[in-house]
Amino acid sequence: MSLMPALQRAAGIGRGAESLIAAAAILAMAILPVSEMLLRPFGVSIPGQFEFVKHLTLWVAFVGAMIATREKRHLTLSTGLNILPERLSRYGGLLAAAASTAVTAGLAWAGLMQVLATYEFSMGGQGNWLPGWVHESVIPLAFAVITARMVMQAEGPALRAAALAGIPAGALLGLLLPVLPQIALPLIAVLILAAVMGAPIFVVIGGAAMVLFLGQDFPVPVAAVPAETLRIVVSPSIPAIPLFTLAGYLLAEGGAGERLVRLFRALFGWLPGGLPIAVTLVCAFFTTFTGASGATILALGGLLLPVLVVNQFSERFSLGLLTATGSIGLLFPPSLAVILYAVIAQIPIPDLFVAGIVPGAIMVGAVCLYGVWRGHVDQTARVPFDGKEALAAVNEAKWEIVLPAIVLVGMFGGYGTLVELAAVTVVYVLVVGLVIHRDLDIRRNVPDGVLKCVTLIGGVFTILGVAMGLTNYLVDAQVPMHAADWVEAHVESKLVFLLALNVFLLIVGCLMDIFSAIAVVVPLILPIAAVFGIHPLHLGIIFLANLELGYLTPPVGMNLFLAAYRFEKPVVEVWRAGLPFLLLLALVVLLVTYVPWIVIGVPA
Repeated sequence: MSLMPALQRAAGIGRGAESLIAAAAILAMAILPVSEMLLRPFGVSIPGQFEFVKHLTLWVAFVGAMIATREKRHLTLSTGLNILPERLSRYGGLLAAAASTAVTAGLAWAGLMQVLATYEFSMGGQGNWLPGWVHESVIPLAFAVITARMVMQAEGPALRAAALAGIPAGALLGLLLPVLPQIALPLIAVLILAAVMGAPIFVVIGGAAMVLFLGQDFPVPVAAVPAETLRIVVSPSIPAIPLFTLAGYLLAEGGAGERLVRLFRALFGWLPGGLPIAVTLVCAFFTTFTGASGATILALGGLLLPVLVVNQFSERFSLGLLTATGSIGLLFPPSLAVILYAVIAQIPIPDLFVAGIVPGAIMVGAVCLYGVWRGHVDQTARVPFDGKEALAAVNEAKWEIVLPAIVLVGMFGGYGTLVELAAVTVVYVLVVGLVIHRDLDIRRNVPDGVLKCVTLIGGVFTILGVAMGLTNYLVDAQVPMHAADWVEAHVESKLVFLLALNVFLLIVGCLMDIFSAIAVVVPLILPIAAVFGIHPLHLGIIFLANLELGYLTPPVGMNLFLAAYRFEKPVVEVWRAGLPFLLLLALVVLLVTYVPWIVIGVPA
């Protein structure tokens, strides 16, 4: 009896330690590049700063993955559990539990092999504050903790027994695959079924990668999967993603949302539908920083929905508007999805940002015009334009509205790298929130924002890392080249290919989060698009615009589920509310696809 309180205390200490480590790491990621920039004019530099920031990204990602497991925030497709009979759902839960621990234990073992290989060959330690194997040790540690938590969090003896059984079952299958490679495809089918039954998405992708590697004629060491994880996480521009995400969450934790609503309402409230314009612009602003993951819906939904309803907009329209605008700023700087796509596709990040300006503006404009039309038809209340109120609102929100300009001027003026600008953004938001507006509490809001950020980053980067492992297998197996040859032989028209690409990407956008979709799908479509002479920038905007639309597409668009969760509404009701916006944005996606000259940088 006395053992349980001791275990609970130890667990509490562990939770506090991992939260502190993640917070310290991500704040150090911001402080080090800013310090480097301030010291640069004096000819002083911080030794190993750039490498250290990359390795801090690794720790933020995997400690964040541990926290995401603790908070039960890993992305899943749990629709099967809701539509199947109770008995089948129960069996499906057992399958999901066993598959999850089988894969995570396998990833922990693979990560350990990667660490041992780095230690043996002394790779990654030169010029760093710590040897490379020390940095990499967080990978097996994180997956081991995730495995243990999955067992402990299993509800009921049956699920816990299934989770425990998954560990030796995974080890046995790892030994059998090199001998019986024909079981690889059935195992992948089991993983897909487990995903439908509630297993995290990273389990399916990571499990498929390990199965395919081990089932080859010449099995590749399982360390190949964490090796690819390591490669993408420590890429030069990747640290910008957690930093911009942190800036977005800190903005949401403070009063930036209220100030921007006041500003845009003062500027556009006199129009019919002026308030939907304000909501769309506010959501676009936040989405550029928090990523296209629905974080905007979760962060601002509670603020914006009552404002719309009180101003005579129907609940259905308001619900659809907030669901649609949860990813409306995806194409604008400093969008995380744009950064990642450019890294994977190996095209200049600033060029892709410029290419997305006009298509992004058309998307925002289309939603705003629909809001104006609804306001006119429903005769909603307007706010007479007041010059004094507009100036007061501009003055109050001036620190927020200059933030995108700081990023853009810094990026295109060559005043710093993307990671340095992201770090500057975090420090800027902290100074504004803590010193100028004083609406950030360093003991409450800042820790909350950091925790939400690292939880999101942990979930996203876990998927992204294992997705790169799967992509590596697909490239080694020459899947993209075979697909390009098949399309070239069977599809003669560029227009037909573009339409098929739209449909394919829409399905991908429904079933996968945008980060794993970029990692897995982009290497597949690049050689096919090259066959038809599609400009790389045009392809990037088509890809991102379609995946943005996929967030709204029934039955499993991610924004639909997040909106249902945030507003406590049935998913079917959210589907109906989002349908007009889905159709409207689909027309914009077709326009972007078939009129390439609106993408800046693409020849007419």
